[in-house]
Amino acid sequence: MSVLVCVTGRNNDKLLAELSAQLPNVKISEWPHCENLAEIEFVLAWKAPETIWAQLPNLQVVQSYGAGVDAIDLSIIPEHVQVTRIVDTQLAEDMAEYVLAHILTHKLRIKEYLVKQQKGQWKPKRAHATQNVGILGMGELGLNVANKLISNNFKVSGWSRSEKQLKHIKHFHGEAQLSDFLKELDVLVCLLPLTSDTEEILNLEVFKQLPDHCLLINVARGKHLNESDLLVALEQDELAAAVLDVFTEEPLPKMHSFWSHPKITITPHCAALTQLKTVCEQIAENVKAQQANRRLNNLVCKQKGY
Repeated sequence: MSVLVCVTGRNNDKLLAELSAQLPNVKISEWPHCENLAEIEFVLAWKAPETIWAQLPNLQVVQSYGAGVDAIDLSIIPEHVQVTRIVDTQLAEDMAEYVLAHILTHKLRIKEYLVKQQKGQWKPKRAHATQNVGILGMGELGLNVANKLISNNFKVSGWSRSEKQLKHIKHFHGEAQLSDFLKELDVLVCLLPLTSDTEEILNLEVFKQLPDHCLLINVARGKHLNESDLLVALEQDELAAAVLDVFTEEPLPKMHSFWSHPKITITPHCAALTQLKTVCEQIAENVKAQQANRRLNNLVCKQKGY
């Protein structure tokens, strides 16, 4: 078997070295420096050029180099090709801690006090009555965040496209139940997969259905958010504040209005960073599974997009 690494926009030297160490008997190439594309059966991909797939006649598996597959156009992947993704348990824990930390920062007015410190102001206030947290997207990351919040005495509800039976979490599903899900939230967290159905789901229509004291946290994908609608919602006091870790364009342009907005907290897509060794272990396991004709881990439904 031959593996092709097609992860664009970054230096892959460490990735290639780790994969080679874990797969010593597998030929590994990096796009576009591949001697024989006809040999390739397994592609590790992130933002791969769309023209690549037609050049791989023996392709069997596409492994996303990420927890999502939104950087791969699934509609042009051949029907017989299996698609998988990364699932990192430490990533899920890091994500849960990030969300909890920012909810507590908002609840306890930490950002307000940092501003007051710079001005030499001594003005104590009671903490916000932040209790009800709603999570858009109840996959593995969403469930882990929910459990972390529940263990810290928050009331959690969840929303998904399809119905799910979840213990200790009030669950809503589908367009018909979205309004009921939104109407009593103190915090809205987005952890949805990015699909054509969920792109710009964070829009003014949704913001107007939230209580005006609600905090928005987007840790999924930048394209989930209509950026102009967020600015309008904050200006019109439809939302109290927003924490954004992901953006349509990354790095966020230096002149972007989000940088200086007093109601927006920005972090540089760091809520949950995968560890190279853990990622390569999962990739190597799937390569070995394909070689042995075993079921692959973390398969993606191409029709659903996750």
